[in-house]
Amino acid sequence: MIAAIILTFAAALPAADLPVAPGTQPVNLGRIGAGEGPAWSPGGSLFFTGEGHIHRRTEDGKVQIFRAAPNGANGLLFDPQGRLIACESGNRRITRTEKDGTITVLADAFQGKPFNSPNDLTIDSKGRIYFSDPRYGKRDGMEILDAAGRAVEGVYRIDAPGKVTRVLTREIERPNGVLVSPNDEFLYVADNNNNNHGGARKLYRFRLLANGSVDPASRKLVFDWRTGRGPDGLKMDTEGRLFVAAGRNQPTQHETSGEFKGGVYILSPEGKQLQFIAIPVDEVTNCAFGGPDRKTLFITAGGTLWSIPVTTAGRAPAGP
Repeated sequence: MIAAIILTFAAALPAADLPVAPGTQPVNLGRIGAGEGPAWSPGGSLFFTGEGHIHRRTEDGKVQIFRAAPNGANGLLFDPQGRLIACESGNRRITRTEKDGTITVLADAFQGKPFNSPNDLTIDSKGRIYFSDPRYGKRDGMEILDAAGRAVEGVYRIDAPGKVTRVLTREIERPNGVLVSPNDEFLYVADNNNNNHGGARKLYRFRLLANGSVDPASRKLVFDWRTGRGPDGLKMDTEGRLFVAAGRNQPTQHETSGEFKGGVYILSPEGKQLQFIAIPVDEVTNCAFGGPDRKTLFITAGGTLWSIPVTTAGRAPAGP
């Protein structure tokens, strides 16, 4: 079944200004192991993660394994030099695949302790990488602790291989998707504590400082999914609008609300919902802009890949 787009709060915008043209529907590109991490490569292919592998889908629709398991990869992006950066959740590290195919470990520990399970990442105009380090599922083996002995699910910055700084510690319950805004002004963080009743299902915005640190006092709530499935991956178009994978079609023991269906929530930078792209497959995990003009939105959901044309180009992940 192809899902129709539900236009929410769209009446205030002229049709010409809508991120998705009225009547446009997402297309199911197949159950091809697209679990997470879509990223458009400079060479014109879509990379995504799933089934333990990193996959590559060419423009003609052919899918091949780019890096085979085990790596347990999740979030992906390409840096300004066209190298693939991966959050290897299973291996508890961030890696970079060089042009010759060799693997450089950018970070695998903080203060000598291995990460929980790096999830998603973003990059600023200076090439600094920010990534989230939550732990979903079993929580044994978490070694990064605070002074009180509590496990930390933080957000970190990589300035160079092995040079890692924690930028958020307790300001977020369980960080997931992260995104740096134009001119390195803000860091958006998806707080998705969906393993617990009453946990955060919120998207926050923090002010970034010139040295790459985050002002924790600047935290601003952008959107709240309340008791539904919270935000996962997110991207931004060149107009500054946020495209956030979130919601769920079938409730779980911890996500009981039917208010927020599974799909991509299109928000203004301040958090006003502009449109909603409904996807009928759980769970909708992430999205990425691609195509020659970056006017195709690719969406990963439950092993399936979807695409939909948009009216405004997506912002390049490493753009200023």
